[in-house]
Amino acid sequence: MLDSKIFQYTGTTLSCDNVHLDRLADTFGTPLFVTSRKSLVESYMAFERAFEALPHFSCYSVKANFNLSVIKTFSELGCGCDVNSGGELYRALQAGVSPDRIIFAGVGKKPEEIAYALERGVLMLKAESFSELKAIDRIAGGQGKKASVAIRINPNVTAETHPYITTGDSKEKFGIDEAELPEVFDFLGNLQNVKLVGLDMHIGSQIFDTEYYVAATTKLLTILNAAKAHGFTIEFLDIGGGFPVTYDPLKPATPIEQFAEKLIPMLLPTGIKVIFEPGRYLVANASVLLTRILYRKRNHTGKEFFVVDAGMTELIRPALYQSHHEIQSVTRHESTIIADVVGPVCESSDFFARHRAIPDAEEGELLAVMSSGAYAAVMGSNYNGRLRPAEVLVDGSEVTLVRKRETYEQLVQNERF
Repeated sequence: MLDSKIFQYTGTTLSCDNVHLDRLADTFGTPLFVTSRKSLVESYMAFERAFEALPHFSCYSVKANFNLSVIKTFSELGCGCDVNSGGELYRALQAGVSPDRIIFAGVGKKPEEIAYALERGVLMLKAESFSELKAIDRIAGGQGKKASVAIRINPNVTAETHPYITTGDSKEKFGIDEAELPEVFDFLGNLQNVKLVGLDMHIGSQIFDTEYYVAATTKLLTILNAAKAHGFTIEFLDIGGGFPVTYDPLKPATPIEQFAEKLIPMLLPTGIKVIFEPGRYLVANASVLLTRILYRKRNHTGKEFFVVDAGMTELIRPALYQSHHEIQSVTRHESTIIADVVGPVCESSDFFARHRAIPDAEEGELLAVMSSGAYAAVMGSNYNGRLRPAEVLVDGSEVTLVRKRETYEQLVQNERF
């Protein structure tokens, strides 16, 4: 069990806080995302305690889980937001986040998104190319404003993680290459409607080795000195996110305190406020995906399958990244069976586990796919005409439906013929 304090067996039934998961499935149906507010709060407070010696501002990375109740929970704790689109900005604002506590990232912002961010007064836009800087300057000028920007630097640090979530390598699309920075600083000096206030980096996600952060931060500090030499006053150093969580108990995550021990001595002497963008770290282990076993089947080779009612349309990480998620039965079973847990979607990659020891549950019983709080519902789709699932938030014994299950009518509400 990844978080015994939150998701644990009460007698023979898996529970979230004080609520039995089978009761939630009976009430709200399946597939169903169940999120613990207590877990969200505890993860945020653990992060803040680790970095409390450093003047900093944490901005929750909305892309990890954009449910309004999740955003609101962090905002009420004092956290800002890191958004990557006009839609995420709208969500953050709808959740009550003040615009001056929102930073706007993204390698491909459309002009209307830049205009929207400037109109609402976000803390800063993070620019990732010369062309984007020109666009921000033009749009800000049209609004009679001076845009606060940070430049995202690609530090050419290749972290050991899945290649699809590596973002600090020169081969990737993100950021402005460090070799171009002298030219960037000269270019910024000629823009009339842009003010450089920050330097930003993000080297990837699920990074277990603290030394990659040390290497990238060392480069960022060198760039800070170069920016000062060009006459810029830098107000923020944005270290990004990517701090790891445990999905597989056999591969425990590096404690956040170890990252703090390395980074605080490097950043504190600058006297500059540091921005962090935790996303996965805050939400991954706060949720489970409940799914019901539709069928059990065995092929001619003796291979066992559990066919469940959730699939890659709800949680695509195993198909996309070959990611590991622990799977528990909601009713405790002492015996296990080697099986594949697969969904109903017509793709061979639609699975949650392959050749895994699974609790020997029967048809009609419930399974919980653990650590489903990050990059699950946000990456969901309507492929095969499937309905997006309901989501509930558990706070002690209180249960709130925070997203209704989609209906067939909603599938076609924007279409005409």
